[in-house]
Amino acid sequence: MTVAGVGVIIRSWRIYQNRPDSIAATKDYQMTEQLNLGLGNRLRMLHTADWHIGRTLYGKKRYAEFEAFLAWLTMTIIEENIDVLIIAGDVFDNTAPSHRSQQLYYEFLARVAASPCRHVIVVAGNHDSPSFLDAPRGLLRGFDVHVVGSVVSPYDDEVLVLRDKSGREELIVCAVPYLRDRDIRVAEAGESWEDKERKLVEGIREHYRDVCEIACAKRDSIEHHVPIVALGHLFATGGQTLADDGVRDLYVGSLGCVGADAFPDCIEYLALGHLHVPQIVGGSHAMRYSGSPLPMGFGEAGQAKSVCIVDFAGDELNVRTHGIPTFQSIERITGSSTEITARIAELTHVASDTWLEIVYTGNEVTGSLRDTVEALVSGTAIEVLRIKDSRIIDRTLSSMHEDESLDDLAPRDVFARCLALHSMPDEQRTELVRAYEEIVTSLNEADSNAE
Repeated sequence: MTVAGVGVIIRSWRIYQNRPDSIAATKDYQMTEQLNLGLGNRLRMLHTADWHIGRTLYGKKRYAEFEAFLAWLTMTIIEENIDVLIIAGDVFDNTAPSHRSQQLYYEFLARVAASPCRHVIVVAGNHDSPSFLDAPRGLLRGFDVHVVGSVVSPYDDEVLVLRDKSGREELIVCAVPYLRDRDIRVAEAGESWEDKERKLVEGIREHYRDVCEIACAKRDSIEHHVPIVALGHLFATGGQTLADDGVRDLYVGSLGCVGADAFPDCIEYLALGHLHVPQIVGGSHAMRYSGSPLPMGFGEAGQAKSVCIVDFAGDELNVRTHGIPTFQSIERITGSSTEITARIAELTHVASDTWLEIVYTGNEVTGSLRDTVEALVSGTAIEVLRIKDSRIIDRTLSSMHEDESLDDLAPRDVFARCLALHSMPDEQRTELVRAYEEIVTSLNEADSNAE
């Protein structure tokens, strides 16, 4: 961690503790404390993931949205009397988060540390830098913020025994971060694609089995019942995604996808991250993706966002979703020029401040679509972040239109078009695509902060 990064952490604690409206100094906090003490042997946990702090939308910075979400989450933790906060990966959108992104993260942790919430568990996702998250873990542990960025053998550091204020064990957490290929599989020369897939899935299974064995051994030494919760950042088989939802594929095809049976039965709640659509896994309400708190792309526009609230009472478990408000409206308008114009008129009539993506699908010959759209939103709070003409995108790179740009194409699309231009045979194309995906995955997993 840089000197500047350490400075952000120190300022976060000082600024928050010196605020006149500090939660620790309010009657609301004292009342909440009294409520918690009177609830007996109950534990309430909040599960969230995939914040992607620092993510932009076609170049538009979104710090105001992230700040609003974290303020809302702080108040939800207080109002819902949350004891344990779980963050299942992808705290940041990239491995080198900006100073502003770090500030939002650490100031949020400072507010939670001053709230009734007793513990915060953070694991790294595939977008995070494991070494960056791990760097301040010793400092954060003093505030009951437990961070697991990297896989370290033996796996004891991934198993946390949380205690209540009296020192009584109340929860065991298997804090498993995103498992990178190199963490769980040894590559061998000449192995087939099927061998890689089998080894990767087996590696994930074995890791959870080994970590859960440690957790069960710890639980067996405790006289009273203590629930076991596990975290993960991965792609579960059958998981639902949306086009342009901002999820970076972990592996091509089914490689790296694990079934619900990969997780040992001792896990009473599985808190997953990576997929942005809130959903259950394998039909079990105790195995869930919380989903992302903000729409990360226009493919998520209009999707209901939520966090999961989990109540433990003895050996009983109750899970419910808690809706997240919309902090910035985004919308994709698809259609002909008439349909696009009509929808923009509706938005301007209600004084909307929506961010728009325009996708033209009409067949009529029009003038400058961009000039028309910009004239319609001129003088309003509406912002058009992208205009896309589907007729242009359907053309190949060999006949690239002057209005087409790489923003209209995913990297995989560009690679596919290059193969098509060279008339690559199907058998070779399949192998080349797999090799390309493996290289991209390796680059995505590289930790720029590691030595």
